[in-house]
Amino acid sequence: MSDTNVADFRNSKSSESAANDAGGVSGQRLKAFIERIERLEEEKAALGEDVKDIYAESKAVGFDTKIIRKVIRLRKMDAEKRREEDELLELYKSAIGLE
Repeated sequence: MSDTNVADFRNSKSSESAANDAGGVSGQRLKAFIERIERLEEEKAALGEDVKDIYAESKAVGFDTKIIRKVIRLRKMDAEKRREEDELLELYKSAIGLE
């Protein structure tokens, strides 16, 4: 390989790196983050479909999916927070004469 060919090769490699880096941002690193996020978004969509299927299955056997959603929300809550919410609900219902 002649000296000019080596210089041309080095210049083309450095210009490729420069094209991937802009304003101090690594293009390759940014692209890797974006691709990871895209993969996770695809997985999330697939999981969402699975959850939807489970709700449909539970409804088909007679369960109320609206109540299942509430139970799931309550299970995620801290016990103290759940107790406080229950007490407030009872207080409000009593205040408007619902019970």
